[in-house]
Amino acid sequence: MKLYVEGNINRYYVQTLCMIFFPGEKFPEDEEITENTPVLSLKLTCDSERAVAYVEASKGEKKATAERDYLFADRASEERTRKLAVGAAVIAALGELVKYKPSWGMLVGVRPSKVAMEMLNAGMSKSRVKRTLVGDFLVTPKKAGLAVDVARKEKEIIGTPSKKDCSVYISIPFCPTRCAYCSFVSYTSKRLLSLIPEYVERLCQDVKNIFSTVKRLGLNVKTVYIGGGTPTILTEEQLEKLLSTVSECYDVSTLEEYTFEGGRPDTITAEKLKIAKKYGVNRVSVNTQSLSDEVLKGIGRDHSADDFFRAYNIAAESGIQYINTDLIAGLPKDRFSTFSATMDKILELRPHNITVHTFCVKKSADILRQDSHIYSITGGDVGKCIDYSQLKASQASYTPYYMYRQKNTVGNFENVGFALDGAEGLYNVYMMEEVHSILAAGAGAVTKLVDYNSDNNGKIDIDRVFNAKYPYEYLSENESEKINKAIIDYYNDKDLV
Repeated sequence: MKLYVEGNINRYYVQTLCMIFFPGEKFPEDEEITENTPVLSLKLTCDSERAVAYVEASKGEKKATAERDYLFADRASEERTRKLAVGAAVIAALGELVKYKPSWGMLVGVRPSKVAMEMLNAGMSKSRVKRTLVGDFLVTPKKAGLAVDVARKEKEIIGTPSKKDCSVYISIPFCPTRCAYCSFVSYTSKRLLSLIPEYVERLCQDVKNIFSTVKRLGLNVKTVYIGGGTPTILTEEQLEKLLSTVSECYDVSTLEEYTFEGGRPDTITAEKLKIAKKYGVNRVSVNTQSLSDEVLKGIGRDHSADDFFRAYNIAAESGIQYINTDLIAGLPKDRFSTFSATMDKILELRPHNITVHTFCVKKSADILRQDSHIYSITGGDVGKCIDYSQLKASQASYTPYYMYRQKNTVGNFENVGFALDGAEGLYNVYMMEEVHSILAAGAGAVTKLVDYNSDNNGKIDIDRVFNAKYPYEYLSENESEKINKAIIDYYNDKDLV
């Protein structure tokens, strides 16, 4: 896509707005314009009173224009006023060009409930926040209501964070097979899977180092999350070694939450969950994504719906307190009839948590090699699927408690976590809302250091420390000392201990 931007506005923000209407597009500076090239020209002008954005958009012979202005006096900041003017103009012009109205309006960030949270924290009423999201940000009333509901629940969960709170993430980046839509750093070949024994040894040492740093800094670990990949790909012996290491390093009985992301049903056994329960795990995920065998086969999942029910029953009988199940709306070959049937069957099981994702097309996913045209602006009937999941979850007494969005999701829809009262997944909220540091061990994991007491115009200060991305790099580079030093230096420099 060819993009021309004039004025005091972040170019990347304009790109993300354009990608709502042209998902998967890139923005090379030297692109030659052809009849199929979308073109957008934006001019933003400001005076002492207002920001005015004018947009011209075209593709081939189709053309559209829009102009929008916002008064500075009516908004929280000049930057937000400029973004509102630009967002409204781009949404209007591109919406006219391609005949599409995005349900989230100009909200393009990962956390659509963030704006709602800011307004609630500023003392605005629930109804006024909804009106502002609809009027200023062009969000549909239904999505505005969802954003406010999630923000209120997150606010309740977060409470008043302590500067010594943190969580620990432990990465198992291996899977038995690779899903066609997956872009995570997870490994499936026999050669890479052969690294698991050595990987577990090294991971346990890094877990010890992280908890040693926790003790040195006097931190309070709120949650531990073991994720993947597929953590249940570990053998029983490997799993026991990892979980016993965590228990030796920290009193897990004091954790608010201890999650083991079982993931793929074909790797879950009664003995593995018995070990998890033995070492204090109180939350497990059993993720099927769909209960249509045709859909599962199409996305490369090496299990059937029956395998899921078997694994779910094992989890239910394990004594682990909370069970989560993940679904994905908009998968290739999925339709409203198959998705709604999946949702109904999951609700009959009454897991404590249900997370409904929207199918997201990542640039490194295998599925793009099979179908480069899989990006979809409207998503077919995925909107109907999302609406159905939210309606049925509400009718079954599930509450939406966290939400995030990704670029290039089918139909530009959201991912929502639902929970029965008191069974919310706390790590998800703490991580997404950045209320405390996340200390990470394992390949591909990212330590996120958060200064939530920052006085920088109300903005949270965050530093990220990246572990080696690939398991073979992780095993050869041994960056544990460097990462733990970065954690200690951050806490000391920010005077957080």
